[in-house]
Amino acid sequence: MNFSERVRSAFRRGETDVVVRMSEAEIARARAAGDPAGEVEARYSLARVAIRGGDLAAGEARAREALAIALRSGDRSLEERPRHVLAGVARMSGDLLRARDLYRESIALNEALGQPRTVNSEYHNLAFCELGLGHLDVAGRLFAEGRAQVFGNNWDDFVPYVCVAGAALASAGADHARAARMVGVADAAFASLGQVPDPDDAADLARVRTAATEALGPAAFADEYARGQLLDPRAAFADDRP
Repeated sequence: MNFSERVRSAFRRGETDVVVRMSEAEIARARAAGDPAGEVEARYSLARVAIRGGDLAAGEARAREALAIALRSGDRSLEERPRHVLAGVARMSGDLLRARDLYRESIALNEALGQPRTVNSEYHNLAFCELGLGHLDVAGRLFAEGRAQVFGNNWDDFVPYVCVAGAALASAGADHARAARMVGVADAAFASLGQVPDPDDAADLARVRTAATEALGPAAFADEYARGQLLDPRAAFADDRP
């Protein structure tokens, strides 16, 4: 397993201290070896740690450092992760119009690089921007199209994020019982992979959880959540159509 695989796996497991140690060591190694790819990956990882800790400004700074290195290298593939983080920071900061533009740029880059999984992932993030802007029909269509790709291609590592989207869409439509169930489905899906949500998805789940608890009351939320934890993700979407 190479550095990228190891550090991303540690991040998904929530091992923040491990990610920091690994990334700092990799920056030193990559600089000495003249390896821009290693340094970009390490600085990208530090950006994600900062964002998970709630420091969006530091996350943006680390991502810009990584992007500068990528641009100097001339390898467009190295731009992909830093640009993804910068779009995510804009979304989490509430600048949804800028985030939407940045995700569209990221989609175009990944299409040029021939990376369909990442294209689908960025459309997922774009859908969250549309949802935040109040465009529920557009968001619902994008979520459904992305979900069909995830289930159709057996991209199992993205299934939890599909469930986060289902929870957020239900919450936006004031279907708080379904939202509570989908939070349960999402939490169980992450647990089945031994992972924790990315920072932006964790924030989305927290908002849905709070809204559903306030709307339903703690006891009813707990009941719906428990039902969701027993549902297979595909079954949870069985009545939805792209």
